[in-house]
Amino acid sequence: MPLHLSSLQLHTLLLSSLSLYLFTTTLANEGFCSAPSFSTDSEPLYYKVTNPTLSPSHLQDLPGYTRSVYKRDHAFITPESHVFSPLPDWINTLGAYLISPAMGSHFVMYLAKMQGNSRSGLPPNDVERCICMSSLSMDGEVSKAISSVVSFSICQRCKDLAATLLFNGSDDTGEVANLKHATCLDLGTCTNLFMHPSICLLASSLDLILAPPLNVVQLEVDSFAYLPPSFEHLIASDAPATLVIFERRYAYLEGYNTKLIVGTTDAQPLLETPGEVFELRKLLPTDLQYDFNIHIMDFQPGEFLNVKEVHYNQHGLLLLEGQGIYRLGDSWYPIQAGDAIWMAPFVPQWYAALGKTRSRYLLYKDVNRNPL
Repeated sequence: MPLHLSSLQLHTLLLSSLSLYLFTTTLANEGFCSAPSFSTDSEPLYYKVTNPTLSPSHLQDLPGYTRSVYKRDHAFITPESHVFSPLPDWINTLGAYLISPAMGSHFVMYLAKMQGNSRSGLPPNDVERCICMSSLSMDGEVSKAISSVVSFSICQRCKDLAATLLFNGSDDTGEVANLKHATCLDLGTCTNLFMHPSICLLASSLDLILAPPLNVVQLEVDSFAYLPPSFEHLIASDAPATLVIFERRYAYLEGYNTKLIVGTTDAQPLLETPGEVFELRKLLPTDLQYDFNIHIMDFQPGEFLNVKEVHYNQHGLLLLEGQGIYRLGDSWYPIQAGDAIWMAPFVPQWYAALGKTRSRYLLYKDVNRNPL
């Protein structure tokens, strides 16, 4: 005898079947709200910045899909919409500008992917630059860093000679001596970088032997360097490396000058954050001569900002680790490592960390200047 079900009974049966399916699927995947499990033991620091999850697996093949958003008072820039192209005046380096004055900011923030045997160009005059090393080649070699020369007029031939020596990684003291005493073709205006007593060179290998008074400094992942405005320098890497770079036109104050700063994030002291639970470090001094700072902010899962901020300062943010929810104006954005944000003045902003691991982001903030 055929079984006849009413529409209500059929509806109930379908709901029961769906509930049973969802229940078994949930058990197999450790719960509806479980974050995906993964091991980071073999992954280097900030791995997800340069190896991001571009989109959920079921959306990766959806034409035209992106999480990126641009609005009048903020922008949310995600890795699947990055556009890399050769950086002007750089060699073997691709760049993606994430924030620029075209969207309303007074600074730029970009990723520079040095491909190996790479060297940088200089920013325009009166522009200061802050470099944060976010990744290096996976081969584990200590063969990467910054090469920097203090602000003197250096002719192109001397720069080329220095770059050649850096790329060769030579420890031949004879070759160094030849370079040190090389005849400059522009003696009227060039201060040979190996002859001036106050030169500071940050070289790309500790194995490189340079004659005094040169200083040799090595930058690794999580290191940073602040370069004052109009500061002649060279960034060189003989291995692949990714840099996060902030630049802005310096707002001069009479009687104040900034100076070269090189350091590491973890060496910076933890600062008091009254009323908040996150950990805060600042990469630059809070002295009046500095017109911006870079904050490193750490949140444990479940921690969030107590203050719902609205202020005149601009921000540029890159999430280095973890995931969470960011409020910008009336919009709420799921955010993960590799995502970047621009915040205009007075946009309401708030963050909460989710998942099972620490969230860390670096944050540009203009400071120490009258907004008039």
